Amino acid sequence: MTLTLDNRSQNKESSLTQALRQIQQLNSRIAVLEQEHRDYVLKQQNLINAIAEICISPMQEIEALRVLIYRGEGDCRRYLRSVLVKRRKAL
Repeated sequence: MTLTLDNRSQNKESSLTQALRQIQQLNSRIAVLEQEHRDYVLKQQNLINAIAEICISPMQEIEALRVLIYRGEGDCRRYLRSVLVKRRKAL
């Protein structure tokens, strides 16, 4: 009888330990995702500031935002570089 109770309590303890480990792993993953999200938001804010500084006309700003939304950060940065290159060539 004592052996059966000990096995049950060990099983419960190992289940609790396993659940606790899984919770800790999830909390770690959540922390990583939160940091990645903060980094992403900061990049987007910096990119939007760059759009405002680089683009001369509202149409360029609209196009840059459109590129950012539909094609992503990399394409938006390429678009902004092309705007700068065109401006330098015009001077």
